Amino acid sequence: MSASRTRAVARGVVFIHSTPVSLCPHIGWALESVLGQPVHLEWTKQPVAPGFVRTEFSWAAEPGTGARLTTALRGWDGVRYEVTEEPTPGCDGSRWASTPDLGIHHTWTNASGDAVVNEDRLRSVVIASGGDPEKFRAEVAELLGTAWDLELEPFRYAGDGATVRWLHRVS
Repeated sequence: MSASRTRAVARGVVFIHSTPVSLCPHIGWALESVLGQPVHLEWTKQPVAPGFVRTEFSWAAEPGTGARLTTALRGWDGVRYEVTEEPTPGCDGSRWASTPDLGIHHTWTNASGDAVVNEDRLRSVVIASGGDPEKFRAEVAELLGTAWDLELEPFRYAGDGATVRWLHRVS
């Protein structure tokens, strides 16, 4: 008797917060290459950055796809984006945030979308701070991606009449 096994399906969202219009087809092709299927993206003007556009795309694929999507999008000038992957059995969730100035930041997330910090990373923050409370605060802010949230927050708001999806916000 053979038991059939079902594969876990991860779900997530790609948020392109701002990109030059000239990169829109390339972004679509990059997403298609990772997902192995056609992707239809609806681009709208990004009110925070005139001349730039924004989109979001929900995806479902095998766990680990969020990291592959993030890698496919990295390195293009002027692109601000976030990729989320919800937790699945045996896999943590994740959020990747990327800005032209800061690069990519990765945070593990739980089912509620809260950042999860593993004990080794927390220990390294304690050691690096050397008991200095200000240095500790700065190290924790880096660990949580506060600079990325601060830079991306104005871009997260959708245009007039569009749906707004809120991500976990680190304060």
